[in-house]
Amino acid sequence: MKELSYLNKYLWKYKYHLALGLLFIIISNVFQIIPAQMVRYALDLVADNILIYKSFQGLDLQDNMYTVFATSILIYAGIILLMALLRGIFLFMVRQTIIVMSRLIEYDLKNEVYAHYQSLPLSFYRRNNTGDLMNRISEDVSKVRMYLGPSIMYGLNMVVLFAMLIPYMLSINVTLTLYALIPLPILSVSIYYVNNIINKRSEEIQISQSGLSTFVQEAFSGIRVLKSFTRENDSISKFSAESNEYKNKSLRLTRVQALFFPLILGLIGLSTVLTVYAGSKQVIQGTLTFGNIAEFIIYVNLLTWPVTSLGWISSIIQRAAASQKRLNEFLKTKNDIITTKGIEKSLDGKITFKNVGFIYPDSGITALDGISFEVNQGECLAVIGTTGSGKSTIASLISRMYDPTQGEILIDEEDIKAYEVVNLRSQIGYVPQDVFLFSDTIFNNIAFGSQEFDEEVVIQAAKDSDVYSNIMEFPNGFSTKVGERGITLSGGQKQRVSIARAISRNPKILVLDDALSAVDMKTENTILNSMKKIMLNRTTIIISHRVSSSKLADKIIMLDDGKIIEKGTHDSLMAANGVYKELYDKQMSAEETLES
Repeated sequence: MKELSYLNKYLWKYKYHLALGLLFIIISNVFQIIPAQMVRYALDLVADNILIYKSFQGLDLQDNMYTVFATSILIYAGIILLMALLRGIFLFMVRQTIIVMSRLIEYDLKNEVYAHYQSLPLSFYRRNNTGDLMNRISEDVSKVRMYLGPSIMYGLNMVVLFAMLIPYMLSINVTLTLYALIPLPILSVSIYYVNNIINKRSEEIQISQSGLSTFVQEAFSGIRVLKSFTRENDSISKFSAESNEYKNKSLRLTRVQALFFPLILGLIGLSTVLTVYAGSKQVIQGTLTFGNIAEFIIYVNLLTWPVTSLGWISSIIQRAAASQKRLNEFLKTKNDIITTKGIEKSLDGKITFKNVGFIYPDSGITALDGISFEVNQGECLAVIGTTGSGKSTIASLISRMYDPTQGEILIDEEDIKAYEVVNLRSQIGYVPQDVFLFSDTIFNNIAFGSQEFDEEVVIQAAKDSDVYSNIMEFPNGFSTKVGERGITLSGGQKQRVSIARAISRNPKILVLDDALSAVDMKTENTILNSMKKIMLNRTTIIISHRVSSSKLADKIIMLDDGKIIEKGTHDSLMAANGVYKELYDKQMSAEETLES
């Protein structure tokens, strides 16, 4: 219960739901107990007067007595029906309080977990896979809800029923009560163990189903590759194997579940037999009536489900505790990207790196080592380097996805850590290397970058990124759905839509992280020429492995293995006849070869 104590704040928040639920449980149990007493009265009425009724055979008095009997039985039956109706009403109220409470807490908990996910740094997502994150906010929260709803509801019902019924049964007859209750602890323990086996095998099925779902998702996502390499039959064979494993595990679970109800019914039957046996002896002795035996049999049946649910409740609590522990692990994870001064202001855009070094915390890889440069407001810096040279790390540090492990980064002569994070990022337009588009319309994907869905801004951003003509060629224009991860667009179109998204927010700092890698030289030139006016009075960082992207840059730095090996303007670096010139000549000659 230590892990589940985290939920106490929610139980306190919805304490009135819980208190009303408890009140309705008490009332519903009263209406559940009374019918058994009515059955006892009715049976005793008949048993005590049947001989007298028979002795009046042939007399008018017998008909009168039958009328009295029938009327009394109908009254008892009416009371039983009324009690059942009232109990049904209050059971409905129980669910409308306790189960509704669990759903409200589930809603709050999912929102809390999701909001916490949003607050965590990029390093958190590098350490944890997407499937695990989704599983915790869906499956784990659902298991916790089972504790907050059914577990609490049936647990309270069991406690209340036992507290009301056992003392009453003992007051009638201690011996009969003990005989009636003997099988119930055995039932509870048996259900507990059977339920644990069921849960274990259910988890195995969930794992198998997860593997099956992952396999299918990958197969459909990579359907082009499958078809290109004609691996359809191989994929079908693997699916059959995975599906067969799922089937076998499901059958193992079904065999155990088949024991569940026979076990319950067998022990209930044993309890009934013992009640009748012990009660009959006392009826013969004259210490009990037939009505008492019938009443106790009803009580045994009333106690059966609460006792059966005890094992089920214990299992639910165990599973909920395990799930809450997994949730607590993430909820206790703190964001290390925090502001030191909380500065919120409009940026000018001057960026300074002073001896910046960075080591990725999860892998220990040194990405940057002693990086220093300065970009004034409105200037353009090109960061050129091969794969793994640390280019994208610079982009991540500027948008403060990470903090440097050494040195400092200044924006407008102020330490980047002093700015309020949301305020800082809202003024940076970032085009990532790995383009991600939402499964939505092209218009909404571009407008996602701005605070307002302004049609003119979206259209202008599309024109500036040279994707407007492509969009207008689609039958639905800007209303075209791009599909999951933008699958309906080409690589170049996705990158240009991503650039339009960044431009639409009118950022003070624009960072293009290899954003033109999927377009050809001609399209790249078109986009760069279109962006000349966009880059005016805006600090721009162009990160690329192609030197052609640096033609608009005021300054250029060459990276290799996390270090600056050359810096300067295009002309000065060409005159230096170093690595930059060598790379430039090589890429230009390769482009000319492709064009010819």
